[in-house]
Amino acid sequence: MFEEMPLRNVVSWTAIISGFAKDWQVDMCFELYSFMRNSTLKPNEFTFTSILSACTGTGALGQGRSAHCQIVQMGFDSHLYIANALISMYCKCGNVDDALEIFEIMMSKDIVSWNSMIAGYAQHGLAVQALELFEEMKKLGIKPDDITFLGVLSSCRHAGLVDGGRNYFNSMAEYGVRPELDHYSCLIDLLGRAGLVEEARDTVLSMPMSPNAVVWGSLLSSCRLHGSVWIGIQAAESKLLLEPGCAATHVQLANLYASVKCWDQAARVRKLMKDRSLKTIPGYSWIEIKNVVYRFRAEDWSNSRLNEIVILLDRLMDHIAISELVPGIEEEVDTVLLRVMRVHKFSATSSQ
Repeated sequence: MFEEMPLRNVVSWTAIISGFAKDWQVDMCFELYSFMRNSTLKPNEFTFTSILSACTGTGALGQGRSAHCQIVQMGFDSHLYIANALISMYCKCGNVDDALEIFEIMMSKDIVSWNSMIAGYAQHGLAVQALELFEEMKKLGIKPDDITFLGVLSSCRHAGLVDGGRNYFNSMAEYGVRPELDHYSCLIDLLGRAGLVEEARDTVLSMPMSPNAVVWGSLLSSCRLHGSVWIGIQAAESKLLLEPGCAATHVQLANLYASVKCWDQAARVRKLMKDRSLKTIPGYSWIEIKNVVYRFRAEDWSNSRLNEIVILLDRLMDHIAISELVPGIEEEVDTVLLRVMRVHKFSATSSQ
């Protein structure tokens, strides 16, 4: 439809860029932006917010910086929602310092500005900075909303501030903010991580709304961490009622039953998983180098530089083992070295 248009304006270009941005196709967004500039049309602030959203979603910091330069060049950096989008982009791409710099030089800030910065601190585990910013926000008379408290509770969760998390959660009513499912999820995760698994379970059961799979999954993770098998089984069974197709939960539930020697139940879960043809989804990690995002999948040996990666990992493990800086590192080192040996074996077999 876009290509067939005989005449395009800035709205047309922004709409198509926004469409690709929602699909996180950053390269296509920049390609369209380049074509747009060559057509003598000037982008507007909405064009740039679409491009920034694509960079934010994919963690493409280099391309986000490039967009920032274009924004400054065209004089859009003073726009409030552009500045907010930049704060969010830098925070989610791992550069909190640049986000803070933009936040501090803003002439005027709205609730989104404060929320974006607090959430950015929370995302990177900078709980002290997040809570200090929250207190500064209150002193300036800016009323926090539900998003603000989500960032604050998330900060407490990452830092293990149990008392602080409880207090902030209870103080939401003072500002006319009703706790939603996400707020309860943060509180439950905070309690569970701190080992207060029973209190976390009681909180789940006393919620004014039905818990979702995320809440039960959070409780399940805490139970696995602290060895609360029976509460973990309850959480896993409840999660499977909401997400019957989750292979990882089936595996966790079977392992929990096996840990208390309930072999029949463990076999039932394994059979259920087999009957449904469920397989666990491998994890991914990524890194950006020179504006290109490289993605790695667990148990994927197709990388052309696998041998170099394995050798470097081998050296790193040796260095960790020799340094003895981390208590109890021996077991972790042995586990990783075992994986490295398996990779070596697989690589050698493949080459033969």
